[in-house]
Amino acid sequence: MHDHLRPFVKEVTDEVVRAIRKEIHEYHRPRDDTYSHVVHRGVEQALCGFLARMAEPDTDWEEVKATYHRIGRGEADEGRSLDSFQAALRLGARVTWRRINALVDAEVLPRHVLATFGEALFLHLDEMAAATTIGYTEARLHAAGELQLRRKRLIDLLTCESSVSVEAITELAQIAQWSVPREIAVVVVDHTRVPDTARPILPPEFLACLDAQPGVMVVPDPDRPGRVRAISAVLNGVRAAVGPTVALDEGARSLRWALDTLALSRRGVLPGTGVVRCSDHLATLLLFRDEALIDAIAHHRLRPLDQVRSPQRERLAETLLCWLQCGHNASEVAERLAVHPQTVRYRLRQLDEVFGDRLHDPAAQFEMQLALRALSLRPTA
Repeated sequence: MHDHLRPFVKEVTDEVVRAIRKEIHEYHRPRDDTYSHVVHRGVEQALCGFLARMAEPDTDWEEVKATYHRIGRGEADEGRSLDSFQAALRLGARVTWRRINALVDAEVLPRHVLATFGEALFLHLDEMAAATTIGYTEARLHAAGELQLRRKRLIDLLTCESSVSVEAITELAQIAQWSVPREIAVVVVDHTRVPDTARPILPPEFLACLDAQPGVMVVPDPDRPGRVRAISAVLNGVRAAVGPTVALDEGARSLRWALDTLALSRRGVLPGTGVVRCSDHLATLLLFRDEALIDAIAHHRLRPLDQVRSPQRERLAETLLCWLQCGHNASEVAERLAVHPQTVRYRLRQLDEVFGDRLHDPAAQFEMQLALRALSLRPTA
């Protein structure tokens, strides 16, 4: 059978190539002679490989499979869907089958070759498709891995503490296939509450490295309308902190503040679920930047309260903070604390006795308010 079919390889090859280039758009490059030659050679190799297998069925198939692995990788490198190649395989098989039938009808080939030829053709087609799929998948995985590595390096560059030029960021962004925005924000994601099967699916413009603890995302143009809503939708209830919007070369600051925000969220100082924006809690972040300093202020300014027994001490501290926040308005204090105004006035007289003139010193009042606010935010306060 091999000897019968060998003389017709060239004309069948030409017919298959014409059909593929005519019917499958991805393979139609009328002005590209090099590409046409590649397509022609690929079809010819497929037919010759098929005839070789028919001649010697026990021939080692590994070398032929390696050829189709390379073809699959080439399709991936060209950026085509594997559907195009598989459509070309099916079309090539139909054209070949039709051509062989025509030769049999014209009595150029003996009719007994049809049954054996048909079975071998479609077996070969299946194996070509399988080998090509393996090569294609390997290439796509490799490309995805390479792209992810580049994007991880880009995240590192955007968030590193060292001085980084916008030009360096832009150069790496091009390699990582990331459109350079004017501004960014860094989001840190708390993986302690996220099972591996529920990792978020991110928009392609978000850079992400979620393997670390906490995970890190870089969000381009975070102040664009609907961006915060998009972040919340992506994370779907997972606890995360959004750093401030910064210029492209100031991502380290956004990361630093986001980490502080997440740490306070874990402690219960800030909301403990969902997405927390540090820009909504800047005063709290400032208060907790150096807690030892706040403790020193509290010791210096609030020490007179130590002479009052608990729980009266806590009530006086609460009243003092509210009085300072309300601009010394006793009626507003009573309303906010849901107590009688006379009770507030009684407590204020006690505070006057405890603190004396210091209670009316503006500098002392400012530091008292800072210390009381910080202490009230602590979960164990």
